[in-house]
Amino acid sequence: MKPAANSPAPAPHAPVAHVLDAFRLDGVRALVTGASRGIGRSVAVALAQAGADVALGARSHGALTETACLVAKEGRTAVPVPGDFAEAGVAETVVDDAAAALGGLDVVVHNAGVLPSLPDGSPAMAPLQDSAQEDWDRVLSVNLNATAALCRRAHRHLVESSRASVVLMSSLAGVAGTPRMEAYAASKAAQISLARSLAAGWARAGIRVNALCPGWTRTDMTAFAASTAPLSDWLMAHVPMGRWAEPDEVARAALFLASPAASFLTGQALLLDGGASVPDGGLAGIPKPPSPFAA
Repeated sequence: MKPAANSPAPAPHAPVAHVLDAFRLDGVRALVTGASRGIGRSVAVALAQAGADVALGARSHGALTETACLVAKEGRTAVPVPGDFAEAGVAETVVDDAAAALGGLDVVVHNAGVLPSLPDGSPAMAPLQDSAQEDWDRVLSVNLNATAALCRRAHRHLVESSRASVVLMSSLAGVAGTPRMEAYAASKAAQISLARSLAAGWARAGIRVNALCPGWTRTDMTAFAASTAPLSDWLMAHVPMGRWAEPDEVARAALFLASPAASFLTGQALLLDGGASVPDGGLAGIPKPPSPFAA
């Protein structure tokens, strides 16, 4: 058992022989949620490539099997732990199943999340005044309440680890105004706040907690925007680097936060957004196309 939260600070982190070794996760037992596709799948593979065994959480068991095959190709153990975080008690079950299968937990990357959706599964983009309370409740339930439940249950396992790290997958939407995505933005801002509070509360137990905030990333969730030229062009005009991020770029940042390379980093929100969070997107002098949301 590691020291209690009010005990003296842990000993300084042990040095590594080579700087690249600091990015290794050999023998680490990791849980990645939302691992069936997109960013979550890329994170799971990246952690496996760095040496971790990975438990894979998501709603779709079939898609998790595909991710498990990719992890296994890296020579690491892959354990699907399916569950729908919209259901009460599932977050706790996923954590316990992952810890039981791997013999404990050292790293948790919580990537599972939702947007309000239409009956066909496409995102429901509506201003708050025109949105349904049911959509708000579902988004906050999955993106915030389940996050808290997962972290609460993970603590009992992470406190036994000497290399414990939690990465909450927040979003640029959590730090920037995001019209028509108010519920999602509020839930992602809350994840940042939760990461900071847990980082302060759990630091003396040796558990690091950070938030990772990707900007516009090319995934199934954002396909509605990436595949619509006027909308995509308008969004990219606000990104100084002028392009969408790819899931593997987000995965590399998650690996950094989870690894010993970030051993003195906790309570932070790492923005991975191509410069979009720079005031006015860093593009004050560059004309932007009209907003497709303009009345």
